Amino acid sequence: MSVVMKSFERLVLAHLKDPLQFAITWVDALWDSEFTEVEPLDATIEEEFTANGDKALKQLYKCLLPYTADEQPSAGSDDVSQSIWVLFGENGVSTKSLVAALSFFVLVGKAKTATAQQKVSGLHAASVYLLLLGIPGSIANKIFHQVLFDTCSDMASCCWPQESGKKRKKDGPKSSQAEGKRAKPHRKEAEEMDVDEDPEEEEEVHFSGQDLVKIREAVVHLVRSLLRLLQTLPLKDKPQSASQCIRIFTKLMYFEPIIGEITFAAGQDITKLRSIPELAFYGLRLLCSPNHGDEKESLRSVFHRLLYVILMMNKGDRGKPSLLVPSQAVLSTRDNAIHFVSHIVDDLKELALPFLLILLQHVCFQMVEKNEYRMHGAQSVGMLVSQLPCADYASFIKWLSGYSRHTKMVYRLFSVDVVMVLLEQPERSPEESVDPELTPFLPHKFLIQSLLFGQRVDASPTVRSHALACLAQCLDLPSLNATRAVHDLFSSTSGTRYTVLESESGEGSPGAHQTQKTYRSLPFRTVEITGNSDHAGCDAKENLALLIRRVADSKINVRKSALQALVGLLKHGVIPMSLENLALVSERCRDPALSVKKKALQCLGELLTAKPECSMVQRAWLQGVVPAVVDTETSVQEKALEALDGVLLSHVKQHSANRYLDASQQLTWDLLGLLCHECQNLSRYFSRAFTVWSKQNKFTPSFVSNLISHTETDHAAGAWLLLSKVVSSSPKMPYGKILDAWDHMVSSKDLSTATCCHILSVMGDIAKHLNDDTKDRIVDDLMSWLKSFDSSLEVITACMETLFQLGRSEDVKQTQAFMNQHCGELLSVCEAYLSGIILSENGAENLNEQLMVKHLHTLGVASLHCPAKVGKRTVLLVESVLTSHGDKLAGCEELPSSLPLSQFRANSLPTKVRAHGVITLGKLCLQHSELTQKYLPVFARELEVGTEVAVRNNVVVVMCDLCVRYTNMVERYIPNISTCLRDNESVIREQTLIMLTNLLQEEFVKWKGSLFFHFVTVMVDPVPAIASLCEYCLVHLLLKKNPAMFSQHFVECIFHFNSYSQHKAYNRFPQSDREKVRFSLKGAQNREKRFQIYRFLLEHFTDAQRFNITNKINQTILACFADEDLPLDSDGADILAETFRVLSLKEMKLQAISSTAAGATGEEPEEENMAAMAKVVLQAAQKKVISQVQKKAFIENTIPIIIALKNLLEQKRSPVLKDLMAYLQVTMQDYRSEVKEFFAGDEQLGAELEFNLKTFEKEREMAEQMNNCSLGGDANPATPPGSVRGSPAPRRSLPASIFSTPQPPRPNLQAQMFAKRSHSDRRPGAKSTALTLDLSVIPKGDAHDRAISTPKGITFNLTFGEGLSAIFGDRTTSSQLAEGDTMENSVLNLVPSEQQ
Repeated sequence: MSVVMKSFERLVLAHLKDPLQFAITWVDALWDSEFTEVEPLDATIEEEFTANGDKALKQLYKCLLPYTADEQPSAGSDDVSQSIWVLFGENGVSTKSLVAALSFFVLVGKAKTATAQQKVSGLHAASVYLLLLGIPGSIANKIFHQVLFDTCSDMASCCWPQESGKKRKKDGPKSSQAEGKRAKPHRKEAEEMDVDEDPEEEEEVHFSGQDLVKIREAVVHLVRSLLRLLQTLPLKDKPQSASQCIRIFTKLMYFEPIIGEITFAAGQDITKLRSIPELAFYGLRLLCSPNHGDEKESLRSVFHRLLYVILMMNKGDRGKPSLLVPSQAVLSTRDNAIHFVSHIVDDLKELALPFLLILLQHVCFQMVEKNEYRMHGAQSVGMLVSQLPCADYASFIKWLSGYSRHTKMVYRLFSVDVVMVLLEQPERSPEESVDPELTPFLPHKFLIQSLLFGQRVDASPTVRSHALACLAQCLDLPSLNATRAVHDLFSSTSGTRYTVLESESGEGSPGAHQTQKTYRSLPFRTVEITGNSDHAGCDAKENLALLIRRVADSKINVRKSALQALVGLLKHGVIPMSLENLALVSERCRDPALSVKKKALQCLGELLTAKPECSMVQRAWLQGVVPAVVDTETSVQEKALEALDGVLLSHVKQHSANRYLDASQQLTWDLLGLLCHECQNLSRYFSRAFTVWSKQNKFTPSFVSNLISHTETDHAAGAWLLLSKVVSSSPKMPYGKILDAWDHMVSSKDLSTATCCHILSVMGDIAKHLNDDTKDRIVDDLMSWLKSFDSSLEVITACMETLFQLGRSEDVKQTQAFMNQHCGELLSVCEAYLSGIILSENGAENLNEQLMVKHLHTLGVASLHCPAKVGKRTVLLVESVLTSHGDKLAGCEELPSSLPLSQFRANSLPTKVRAHGVITLGKLCLQHSELTQKYLPVFARELEVGTEVAVRNNVVVVMCDLCVRYTNMVERYIPNISTCLRDNESVIREQTLIMLTNLLQEEFVKWKGSLFFHFVTVMVDPVPAIASLCEYCLVHLLLKKNPAMFSQHFVECIFHFNSYSQHKAYNRFPQSDREKVRFSLKGAQNREKRFQIYRFLLEHFTDAQRFNITNKINQTILACFADEDLPLDSDGADILAETFRVLSLKEMKLQAISSTAAGATGEEPEEENMAAMAKVVLQAAQKKVISQVQKKAFIENTIPIIIALKNLLEQKRSPVLKDLMAYLQVTMQDYRSEVKEFFAGDEQLGAELEFNLKTFEKEREMAEQMNNCSLGGDANPATPPGSVRGSPAPRRSLPASIFSTPQPPRPNLQAQMFAKRSHSDRRPGAKSTALTLDLSVIPKGDAHDRAISTPKGITFNLTFGEGLSAIFGDRTTSSQLAEGDTMENSVLNLVPSEQQ
C-alpha cells in the first residue's frame, strides 16, 4: 500500500503538480462552458503541459487502476479509496483542476484538425477520466459531469479518421498513408460510423500506418475503460448516459471486422477481447443487466439501436436514417447483431420475447423498396422468427397477415419476401400452450394460401408480380406441406382454405397517402394489427382463371411472373398439361414486351426439359420458339436460334442399327416429325433459321453425312426436312446416296407429301452438280410423275420447281426453251383433259373432282413457266370451268365482262372446282395484262353478288395478287375489295384484312377514299379474334409507317359513321349504295360501336394530336353549326350531339395533365431515387405549362363558339342544349373556380353552369352517401368531377388524421360485399347474406375516435398484452412521461372508442 502511494505521489508531483497551478479562471471557464470549448492557455504553459502528456496519462492510468472498485481487495477498500482523494488534497491537486486538465486533452484530441499525437493523448485522457469515475467516491467528489462523460465515451468515433477506413479497404489494414477528412462531406450512402458530418471545409490531415495503429490501440484502451466503468458504476439514475453508451457501442460495431467466431457470454475477461466490435457487443450485454436500470427499458433501448444495424441503416441522434451500402462488412455486422439478439432472447427468455416481437414488427415497418435490402431484411426476419416459441410465432404470423394488407405498397411487397423465408423453415406443430385461435396461423398452408396467393389481386403490379413469382418457387420447396398447399389452390378436391380474396384497390383506399414516409423514425413500440380477415374460399377454377388473366396482364412484370407460375404448375402436374394452357405460354413469345418474350422462351425450354416426351409440350415449344426466329428484336432472334440449335441440330448423330436413340436424340426427331406433319405452317420461319446458320458455317460434311444416315429410318421425314434446308449451303454432298433415295421415292407409293416435297427440294438444289444423263433421267421421272396426276397439289408445285432447276442454265433463252418444251407438253395434256370434260355432253356427269382440280392446278403452275404457250383456247377452257358456255367454245365466244361468274355458273361443276378455276385464271392473268384488264370487272362483280364462299375468297386473293403486278389497273377496284371487310362470312373478312394489310405495308395501296373507314370498322367486328387482328394490324404494323394516320381521319370518322354528307369538305368521296349500307353505323343502336372506334383512335393519339384535334373539331364542326353553315335539322342535331360527347371523352384529355394526377395515386418512388424525383418535378412543370396553353386556347377558341351555339340552340329549342351543358360540366371541372371569369361574355351561361356544377356535386355526394349506406353493395357510383360519364369513380378521401403511425387499409366494403355475394351465389344451396349496417356506415363521431384510415373492427393493440404501450421516441424520457407530457409526435395515444 505504501509503495503504491509513494509512486503515485511522485507521478503527480513530478508531472501534474506544476501544470495544475494555473489560473483558477481558466479552470472555471472550462467548467462554465460545460466542457464544450477549449479555453486558450499561455503558450509556455501549454507547451510544458502537453510535452509529456501522453506518457504522464498512461502512468497515471496505471497507478489509478488498482484503486477502482473491481481491483480493490474486499477488506479495507474504503481506506484505500479515501487515501486517493486525500492524496489529491494534501498535494494541492484540485479534482476540479484535474478534470479540467483531462478535458483539455480530450477537447484538443476531438478536433478534426488534431494531430495523431493529440488524438492519442485525448483518448488516454478520456480513459483516465472514465477510470476516475469508477473509483469509489467519485460521485461525492463531483467528478461526474454529463457532457464530459458523453464526450469521453464518444472519443473513438471522433478520433478515428473516417475516410482512412475506406482507404484501407484498398490499401490493406495498415496503409502507410490514409486520407483524412475531405473538404466537403461525402453525402452518398457509405458505411461511415459518424452520421453528423461538419459541412464546413476542414484541412486535410494525413496519418501514417503507425499513427493509425497508435490511435487504434488508444481506442481499445478507451473502450475497455468504459467497460470497466459499466462493471462498477450503475447507471440506474443516469438514463441519458445509458442511452449514450448504447449509441456508442452500436457505432463501434462497424469499427473493424471480427476475426473468428464471436461469443456473447456474460462475465468475460475484457483484456482477452481483441476486436473493438467484440468489446461493443460485450458493452451492450452489460447494459442489459439490472445494474443499469429496468431490464425492460434497457432491452427496448438496445433493440431499438440494433434495429438500424439489422436494417443496414445509419441512424443518428436526429433526422431520418440513411441506407448503408450492403458491403461484406455491413452484412457481417448485421449478422452479428442478429446473433446477439438471439443470444439475449435465449438468455433472458420471457423477458426479451415481447421486445423481439417489437423488433420484428419495426424491421417490417421500416423496410425500403430496394430489392437487395428487402432480401436481406427478410432473411433477418426469418433468423429472428426462428427464436420465437410456437405461440409467439403464431401471433407474429397473425400480425404479418394484417401487415400484408397495408396501404403502402412496399409493406405488402416485403410481406411476400418474409413468407418465402419462413417457408424454408420447418413447419411448426401445434402445442397445447397455443391458443386455439392462433393454431390456424402455424401451418405453411396459411402462409401460401392467404399471405402469398392472396396478393395475386393486389392493386400494385409490383406486388402481384412478386407474389406470382414466389408462388412458382413454392413448388420447388422441400416441404411436402408447402407443395400440397399449392395443389389445394388449383385442385377441385381441396378442403378448407385460407385464401384471401382482396379487392384490387389497396393503393387507392382511404389513408393510403396519409402513412409515414419510408425512412420516418417510428417510436419503438409494438405495432399490432388485428381485425377480421375475410378469408373467402376460392374455387380452383377461379384461381386458375385469375392466373390466366394475369398472363395477359397490362403490366410487363406481372405477365412474366404469371408465366413463371403457370409453367411451375404445369411442370409439377398441378394443372393439366392441356393444349389451351400450353398455348398461353407459347403465345407470350409474341408479346409486345421484349422481356416477356424472352421469359416465355425460357419457360418453354424449362417445360421441354421437364416433359421431353410429351407431344403437346413439343408442339407448344415449336409454336413458340420457331416463329421467334423472325422477331423484330435481334436478341429474341438470337435466343430462339440458340434454342433451336441446342435441341434440333446438336443432337443429330450417325445412325447405327445397333444403338438406341437417347432421350435428347429422340426429342430431336420427334420435333422434326412434328415440323413435317402437324406443324408444317412453321416451315417458313424454320427456313429463316437455316439462312442465318448457313452464314455461320454450321453445316459440316459430317453433319450432312449424319443426316443422310437417317433417310432410311423411321424418322426419315425429319432427316429430309433438314437436308432440304441444308443442301443449298453445304459445300460437299454424297450425291450417290441422294440419288438412291430419289429412286426409292419414285418407286415407292407410301411417302408422305411433306417428305416428297423435301426430297424434290433436295434434288433441285443438287441439280447443278449432276451430269446431263442423270438430269435427263430425273426429268423423265418428273414428267411421268406429273402426267400421272397422282400426286397432291403441293407435290405438283414442288415438281415444277425441281423441273425448272434441272433445266436451268446460264443462257436464259435455253432455259425458257426447256420450260416451253416440258411445260407446254403438260399444258397440252391438261387442255385435252379439260376439253374432254367441258366439251363432252356426258363429261361432267362422270367428273372426278380431285383429278379435275389437279389438272387445273398443274395448268396454272405450268403456265407461269411458259406464258408463250398459253393460247386463247387454254384461257377459254379455264373460263368455261367458271361458266356454262362450254358448248360455244368452238365459236370462241368470250365471257361478257358486264356479268359476274355466278351468272354463268355450270350447275354440274362443284364449288371446289370453280374455286380452283379462279386461282388458275388469276395465274393466267398474272402473265397477260390484257387478261387482267378483261377479268378485273368480272372479279369485282363476283365479290358483290357471288354466293359461294370459296370462290369469293379466292377472288379476293387473286385481285390482291394482281394489285402487286398491275397496281394502277387494280387501284380503282380497292373499294370493291375493302367492302369484303363487312362480308357475311368471317373467313372472307379475315382474308381481306390480311391481304389489304400486306398491300398497305408495301405501299401498293394508299389510304384513299373510304379505305380507312372500311378498315377501322373491323374494330367492331362481331368475331373478337378478327377485331383483335385488326387492332394489331393498325397499331403495330400500319400506324408505325404513318403516325398521323389516326388524327388525319378522326374528324371525318364522325361524319362518315353517322352517314352525314352535308359538310362541304368531309365525307364527300364517292361511295356506292352498297358501301353506304354495309359500313353505316348511324343511329342510337350503333352508338356504342362508334364510340368504341373513337376511343381506340384517341388512345393512340399524342398530346399534340389531341390538342390539335380539339381545335379542329371546334373550327370544322362547332363553328359551322354556330355560323349556320350546316343546318340544325335532325341529322345535324345528331352530329352536334355526337361531337359534344366525343369532346367529353376522357381520352380527349391531355395525358401530360391527367397522367400526373393518376400517378399521384400510384406507387411512390423511393425518396433517395433522385432520377425519379427529378422526373416528377419535370412532369409537374410540364403539366403547368401545358395547362396554361390549353386554358388559353379554350378561352380564345372554344368559349366564343360555345356561347354562340348556346344562344342558337336556345332559339331553336334544340334538345342538343343538354349535351352542350353536359360537355361544359365535364370540361369546367378543371377550372371550377374560374367559371365566371371564363364566361364573362355570357353571365347567364356562367351562372347556369356554376349552378349546374354545384347541383352536380350535391347529387354526387348524396349518391356516395347512399352508396356507403347500401346494404346490397351494388349501388351505382356517381360520376366524380372531371370524369366522363360511365368512367369509374375515384374513391372519396377523408380528412387527414392527427395520428402519424401507419394504419391498416380500410377495406373496400362494396367490393367485399360483391365478392361475398357472388361467391355465395356460386355455391349450390347458398343463401344470400346481408351485411350488418355497422360494417358499411360510419356513425357520427367515429371518424374522430380512431385513426381515419383504421376501419371499425380493425385496431392497433399496442402491447401484445404486456403493458408496453409507453415506449418512447428517440428524445423522450420516463421523467417526461411522469410529468404528463402528451408527446403527440412520439407516442401514439390511441384510446378505445368505448373509453372515449
